[in-house]
Amino acid sequence: MTRKNSSYPLQPPRERGTLRALLLALLMHVLLGFFLYHGIHWQNSTPAGAEAELWTDVPDLSTPRPAPPPPAPVAPAPPPPTEDADIALQQQKRKQEEAAREAQLAQQRLLQQRLLQQQQEAEAKRQQQLAAQQAAQLAAQQKAAKLKQQQEQEQREQQAAADKLKQQQLEAQKKQQQLEDQQKQAQLDAQKKADADKAAKARAQAEAQAKKLDAERRARIAQMQGNMGGGDSSSGNGLAKSGNGSGAGGTAASPGYAEKVQRRVRPNIIWAGATEGLETVVSVRCAPDGALLSSSVTRSSGNAQWDDAALRAVQRSDPMPLDTNGKAPASFTITLRPAAG
Repeated sequence: MTRKNSSYPLQPPRERGTLRALLLALLMHVLLGFFLYHGIHWQNSTPAGAEAELWTDVPDLSTPRPAPPPPAPVAPAPPPPTEDADIALQQQKRKQEEAAREAQLAQQRLLQQRLLQQQQEAEAKRQQQLAAQQAAQLAAQQKAAKLKQQQEQEQREQQAAADKLKQQQLEAQKKQQQLEDQQKQAQLDAQKKADADKAAKARAQAEAQAKKLDAERRARIAQMQGNMGGGDSSSGNGLAKSGNGSGAGGTAASPGYAEKVQRRVRPNIIWAGATEGLETVVSVRCAPDGALLSSSVTRSSGNAQWDDAALRAVQRSDPMPLDTNGKAPASFTITLRPAAG
């Protein structure tokens, strides 16, 4: 029979053959009582006397009957028993009764011993079965506890593995997010750089176009000045030279020197403010090799910020370009206007 520990308390096992042992013991007690009863009754009872009735036929006198045969000789009756024979018979009978009683007692003791032995064997068997069942229950409990411990250990390991995997996934997501952020930042930086390069390229193209137009205009002005015999002239938008400059040998600068100074100074002008009505004249002193010795504002535009921007543009243009004679003029002036937007 299989029982669950959680449903039934610990109980001794139900023995097999208990009913049979009880029936056998009851039967032995009944037989023992039967033998005792008949033995005592046999010892106390006295033999009852036998009675007999004799019937004889009435002779029929009308019919003659043959004469009866002579009677057989009667044997002499045995002599009556003497007193010693009665005593011996009684002693013999007493011995027989004692022997029967002893046999009954021995049989009773044998039955009791067998019954006691059967009870002891049944009790020992019951104890063995109980011990075996308790051992089986203990082994089952130990096995269940061990299995539960293994399951808990497996659950802890699975939980630890799940936590580790979750942590790894979170770290991977974090790294992926950082990588995406870096890629986005790189894209933004690249886009900014591309926009800056594009703006610089557009600005360079615009400046080159302006330089080209200014150079053509100045060339025309220089040609007109040469035809007219010199004189002061200024450019329409940007840089002009003064006719008072002189080289190291006391000769004036060539007509194309102003264009060289314009190409050197204009890229260094940094100005994002208003452009209307601003014009600044900067006086420059140079060494024969073009090294800038000094520079100062000789005529302000009225806007100090623009004057500073014009003076810084001249200072960033050091050294100044050389003239056709291989030397830079000793001094000259530069008229600067911001480029129109």
